[in-house]
Formats: sequence, C-alpha cells, structure tokens
Amino acid sequence: MFLEQIVSNLVNPPILFFFLGMFAIAVRSDLDLPQPIPRLLSLYLLMVIGLKGGFELSHSHLTLEMGMVLFYAVVLSALMPIVGFFILRGKLGVANAAGVAATYGSISAVTFITAISFLESQTEQYGGYMVAAMALMESPAIIVGIFLASRYGADSEFDWKEIVKDSFFNGSVLLLLGALAIGLLSGYESAQPLQPFTEGIFKGVLCLFLLDMGLASARRIGALKKHGLFAIGFAIIFPLTFGLLTAVFCAMADVPKGDALLLTILCGSASYIAVPAAMRISVPRANPGLYIPMSLAVTFPFNIILGIPMYYQVLNYLGL
Repeated sequence: MFLEQIVSNLVNPPILFFFLGMFAIAVRSDLDLPQPIPRLLSLYLLMVIGLKGGFELSHSHLTLEMGMVLFYAVVLSALMPIVGFFILRGKLGVANAAGVAATYGSISAVTFITAISFLESQTEQYGGYMVAAMALMESPAIIVGIFLASRYGADSEFDWKEIVKDSFFNGSVLLLLGALAIGLLSGYESAQPLQPFTEGIFKGVLCLFLLDMGLASARRIGALKKHGLFAIGFAIIFPLTFGLLTAVFCAMADVPKGDALLLTILCGSASYIAVPAAMRISVPRANPGLYIPMSLAVTFPFNIILGIPMYYQVLNYLGL
C-alpha cells in the first residue's frame, strides 16, 4: 500500500514537472521561467489556498480540537528552532545555527499546497482552519531564530520593529491571511462563481510552479557539497523527527486524517522564502548558501516525493 502511494505520488503531474525541472538543469538545458512569472505563480497559489480556507471556515465553527491544533502548531514553531539551534551551534557557529534553526522552525507553503493536492487525489477532506495554522507557523520561528542569534552573540541587528514587520507583514503571510479573511467574510456561497479560478486552473499553475522549483532545487544542490553529509543528514532527520512526533500527537488527539497530514507536513517542512528574507536583514552573518540549499534542495524534494505518502501511511498505521 505504501509503495503504491509513493508510485502514485511520483506519477502525479506536478511531481513529474518538478523532476523535469531538475532534469533540465542536469542536462544544461536553457529551460527557464523568467521573473516575475514564478513570483506571480506563488502569489496565485497562496491566494487560492487562503480563499479556499476562508470559504471553508465561513460555514464551520471553531472547536476545542481546532484550537488545540492551532496552539500546538504555534508552540512547536517556536520550540523547533530552539532545539535545532543548540544541536547546530557547535558545528556551524551561532549565526548559521540561528539561520538554519529558524528555517526548520518555519514552514514551506508549497509543500503544504502539494499535500493538499495529494489529499484531493486520495479523496480526503481537510479543514479550512489549517490555512490559519500554516500562516501562524511562519513568524514564531523567525522571531526565535533572531532572538537566539542576538542572545548568543552573532552581532545581529536586533530591532523588534523590523522583526515584527518581517515576520508578520511579509508579502506571503499578508496575502495568505488577507485571502483567508476575504473568503471568510464573503461566505461559502461566493466559492461557486470563483471555481474556474480556484479549482479549474489550480493544478496547471501548480505544475508550472513545481517546474520552477525543480529548476531552483537543482541549481542549489552544488552549494551543499562544502558542508558535507552533516547538513544533508540534518535536513532530512530533523524535520522528519518532528513530523513523526506530530503524527503521534494527531493520533492521540484524534485529529481528522486530512488535518493531521497537513499539520504533520507543516511540522516536517522548512522555509525557503520568508526566513531567508528576514535573516538577510536581521542576521546578515548567517550564510544563505547553507540554509537555503538545505531546505530547497534536500527537505523540499524529500517531502514532496517521499514524506507526504510516508506520513499518510504512518497516520493510517496509527489508526486515523
């Protein structure tokens, strides 16, 4: 069953387009998506996920279970960078440890979107409030990472005003939360007229975006060579550990399977957009040539190829 899900995931068109992007770089093709097309695609995906989450929330009620999931998401987003920082500090130094730790405490919106596509292929339902969980998990890790860099002497620019601005009002988070609020305020009845936009072209746009992600991932792989197996091992084992812990939590809390998979993949993913933007400003000594390739060239491919079906099977094994 697990092998079938992996094969099914691998022959999913968005995943195949990701491989096509990697193959294009391997054969030195001139295939490329010029800016600002990738940026436009990412904005579309975030807008649609936010809208769909808002539409779902508009006809559902916040429950104790939802509140517990959101609380867990925020707490773990703040805890993960602390654990990661003290594992990494001796090996990478304070600044790089803070950058990597914040990266792995935050989340990947594209991995979340790919997991939603997987759930739809499995005809599994999920709650719109999970979009709020994704948005809430972006910022705590950034704040904690910058605080750790300042506290342990990385000469970081510790400006609370800038930290709050970068963490809560960067474009991705603002668009996601704004679209969520618009979907919530406009109500579920507004979803039908927008279906050609939110449903009809969604997978096609996801294919294009993952093609670009394949190109970007393949370009970053070489940067990991200088950091050896330690960085690659951390990029797989650290998020995998917290993903599996989250799967156990979801089973104990009886979280619905669709929501459980999304929360698990959020906790097992890593940022490559929001965190680098914040770290570049606040912890300039942290090397983006380390934490971006770890997230983009190792953790992201691992999750969309193996992680999502693996976590789904673990949740099945745990009785969800």
